[in-house]
Amino acid sequence: MKTHYLGELDELVLLAVGVLHDEAYAYAIKQLVKAQAKRTVALPTIHAALYRLENRGFLRSTLGGATAERGGRRKRLFRITNAGLQILRDVQATRARMWGLMREIQPLGGLR
Repeated sequence: MKTHYLGELDELVLLAVGVLHDEAYAYAIKQLVKAQAKRTVALPTIHAALYRLENRGFLRSTLGGATAERGGRRKRLFRITNAGLQILRDVQATRARMWGLMREIQPLGGLR
């Protein structure tokens, strides 16, 4: 079985798609990542992550309807696939196991 890994940005983008559900398009994802993760990510970086995740089978995209506020352009909407949901569950389980193994953190003397 092939093991899949997610980088932090890909994980955040995949989670954002899951949260936004039917309204998951690049700009909305960018705004959600900024609001929830306190990370400012350039729109081209979001696009690159979305296409990378789609190529790996974790997302599927369709074109939405054209809107006047977008000058008649259509939005590319993303949906999480079963494989995408499974990789997120795997990541969550791995993080929970690691946190469970960690002892209480004692800061080094004098360091903040």
